[in-house]
Amino acid sequence: MRNSSINQIKDLAVQISLTLKNGDFLFLYGDIGVGKTTFTRFLINNLQKKYKKTQTEILSPTFNIAFEYNIKNQIVRHFDLYRIKKKFEINNIGLFEETDNAITIVEWPELIKKKPKNYIKISFEYSKKIDERNLRISPYGRCKEYEIN
Repeated sequence: MRNSSINQIKDLAVQISLTLKNGDFLFLYGDIGVGKTTFTRFLINNLQKKYKKTQTEILSPTFNIAFEYNIKNQIVRHFDLYRIKKKFEINNIGLFEETDNAITIVEWPELIKKKPKNYIKISFEYSKKIDERNLRISPYGRCKEYEIN
């Protein structure tokens, strides 16, 4: 667990965005307002910048449940499962469909019991300082370790 400022969270999002491959998942855990969507915004905007695409506004998909971003030859799917209350509902939103050609980011993944082979789990927690967060990063499969500088 490490205290991280907004700039360090941005740096981590950039670092992770450069190594993700199609088929990878990011599972983002943490309370409301702790920084999951902010992290996702940094990650997607960095990919858009990398491929010289217009940086778009990245909204929380809390009410839509999912947003999809086409970035060059890559699709980034952003899910927010906050409003999903039963496991069977996950089957109806396409979360595990066509994952080989996309990077999938999931906020509130607590209901997902069977995890994919390659994913990164990031847990966000509030810190005692208002402008910092505690992060814990756990990679699985081919996903690599990340260091918060």
